[in-house]
Amino acid sequence: MNIPILFEDNHLLVVEKPVNMPVQEDRTGDQDLLTALKEMIKERDNKPGNVYLGLVHRLDRPVGGAIVFAKTSKAASRLSDALRRRDMDREYIAVIRGTPPKDKGRLEHHLLKDKKENKVSVVKPGVKDAKKAVLDYEVLGRKGDLTLVSVRLETGRPHQIRVQLSSVGCPLYGDQKYGASVNRPGQQIALWSRSLALTHPVKKEPVSVTSLPPRAEPWSHWALS
Repeated sequence: MNIPILFEDNHLLVVEKPVNMPVQEDRTGDQDLLTALKEMIKERDNKPGNVYLGLVHRLDRPVGGAIVFAKTSKAASRLSDALRRRDMDREYIAVIRGTPPKDKGRLEHHLLKDKKENKVSVVKPGVKDAKKAVLDYEVLGRKGDLTLVSVRLETGRPHQIRVQLSSVGCPLYGDQKYGASVNRPGQQIALWSRSLALTHPVKKEPVSVTSLPPRAEPWSHWALS
């Protein structure tokens, strides 16, 4: 599989995750990104032993775009720490149904995950095991009943963007789990990891990458850059 490399050195590997590919091995047994990248590095660099590649953050299976991996344990530890300190800027773009409450705003909810059903719901604060979720969004454009938004996460909860936007009446285009009433089966979820900006864990230099979704429905309604 040809996986576009957005940035690579001895410490970091930033790639464009293909849609509908799990980041790591799951119960489906389908090829996952982490294993595929390890195999690619092993073959490309003719490495005799096991390849180290540290998972720093995740993207939902249907989501494509920029994702960073660590090539050393030192880089993995420092990147994980940067995430905890919110020193890694992650921007997503999404196409949603309807219009959010404001053109620019912040959403705060408490989310609870049902692990058996792999589904997340908004609950009242204080519910056991619920975690606070915070994101900032900005409207970038409109086309009919569709709205293009930029999203920046302050927290990284499972299905966070999908659940929070759906909870304010704006489910993602193509999302069957949190927007089945307005989406058709087979539609691809319109959520993309557009940019990553971070401080290099070893060189302390800024690293910034951009990834754009395919020129296909519904992204093709806008000139993205």
